[in-house]
Amino acid sequence: MLRSDQYLYPQCTPPQPLLAATLLLLRDRAPGGWEVLISRRSERASFAPGMYVFPGGGIEAQDAAAGHDVVQFRADMDETMRTAAVAALRETLEEMGVLLAVNAQGAAVDPVAVQGLDRRTALWPQLAAQGLKLDAAALWQVGHFTAPPHLPKRFAVPFFVARMPHGQTPEPDNSEQFEAVWVEPQQALAAHKARQMPMMLPTVRTLTYLAQFPSVDAIFAAVAQGPLWKFTPRFALENGKERSLLDSDAAYGEAAMVSPDGQVVHELAWQTERAVALRKNVLRLTAPNANVMTGPGTNSYLVGEPATGYIAIDPGPADAGHVARLLDAAGGDVRHIVCTHSHADHSPGAFLLQALCVQRGLPKPLIYGLPSAPTARANSHFVPDVVLQDGEQLTLAAQALEAENTVNVTHTLRAISTPGHAANHLCLLLQEDALLFSGDHILNGSTPIIDTPDGNMRDYIDSLDKLAALCHAEGVEFVLPAHGYVLGHARQVIAKLKAHRLAREAKVMAAMRAQPDGSPQDWVALAYADTPQNLWKLAERSLIAHVERIRALGLLHVTD
Repeated sequence: MLRSDQYLYPQCTPPQPLLAATLLLLRDRAPGGWEVLISRRSERASFAPGMYVFPGGGIEAQDAAAGHDVVQFRADMDETMRTAAVAALRETLEEMGVLLAVNAQGAAVDPVAVQGLDRRTALWPQLAAQGLKLDAAALWQVGHFTAPPHLPKRFAVPFFVARMPHGQTPEPDNSEQFEAVWVEPQQALAAHKARQMPMMLPTVRTLTYLAQFPSVDAIFAAVAQGPLWKFTPRFALENGKERSLLDSDAAYGEAAMVSPDGQVVHELAWQTERAVALRKNVLRLTAPNANVMTGPGTNSYLVGEPATGYIAIDPGPADAGHVARLLDAAGGDVRHIVCTHSHADHSPGAFLLQALCVQRGLPKPLIYGLPSAPTARANSHFVPDVVLQDGEQLTLAAQALEAENTVNVTHTLRAISTPGHAANHLCLLLQEDALLFSGDHILNGSTPIIDTPDGNMRDYIDSLDKLAALCHAEGVEFVLPAHGYVLGHARQVIAKLKAHRLAREAKVMAAMRAQPDGSPQDWVALAYADTPQNLWKLAERSLIAHVERIRALGLLHVTD
């Protein structure tokens, strides 16, 4: 758990979301494809005026009170889902004049009976009088949206899908909703991009996600397994302007860690001139070595605070300017230097930083890590002052005055041996805050190259399993990589990374079977056909590591 006293900004309580529900009515179109019903809200509406939306609205007390006498449910629908489904059905009738209901025989309601209903009066007595039941069983939840925590008025909304009932015609109430439109998702998104169809973020996100499905049947086959998405956007700053972030965006985890209560204050634009505060006890300074291998550059981290001094993690390449800025950011008080591994964009700066401390008349910090193996490249030769074994700890400690009481302040880094990307690779756990510094083992925006012989794919995947177990045991939620933004949902990230590696390995095996006498160059063309050809030379390194793992484990079942 993150220590709240290390948050950068005062904690606040986001407004409780108001409960609502929405319904996407879908229909097939000839000769192929499908359409969704969308309508335009009134320009005088208090919420989302003039926006194109799906039918829906707030959940009311009457929705929770609707029982089996007026609603048909599925057995797998819990109470919360039942209430939301009823609200979505009621709002769809009120706004669009469309009713999903069945008669006493279980058949779909007669469209003529729907036309006879009064949308502006209580619905349940009308249903009871005609022997009808709302067909909540026809609704399937496709996703869930919760508005960002910084908004003063927020909604939490399950999104449902259902087939448009046969024989009914949408008729907007011309009070809240106008201009009912059947549209293909791609067309709606194109119109939105052209500023012809204004839509809110949840609508755009839903259409974008569903556009990948070729038919209504495909959508229902997918949602039968459960909702397809759930997200709460967050906001941060980019070059001083607000930017919305979805959970699929690279910076989402960083915004969640830095501003857990949703404050829109964190600047995302990469720069190399000054350290960026991620917590009171964590600073990040990015080296000016951006390229295809390093992304925005190598992240150097400072863990600690003025009272305890700092531990510098991965001082980066041999860049005197970067090292000087790192020491200045620490107020000249670097107690320890740790390298996650020996690659040339991580460890050379350690010796420059150590020398600069001495040059300035400061105490000489020792350099910790694992020495490079004989398999390391010449530019990755590294011998630390102190060998940091698996499980060893480095601790910063001090006493501070808090509310007239003296308290102990500690920041403890635990070394986690994670060979794979390099034979001497370490990750580091900041124990008091359950933050994982992953070096190059886990990156944001790319997968690490496993370059043999120093890299080893079998070790790499085993180390992923080790980190997954650590994150579960220690409650780690955030990963601070050596390249890219902070990652959230640590265990999901690790699981996805492992699945990606194994999926790629399956393609490598297929290539090896297709061309048993082929070369790595032949196999990479098949196994990495989905990757730009200009990256194949880099991909070939990881392919060779996969080939070694496949052969070591006997996965191919062939005799070499």
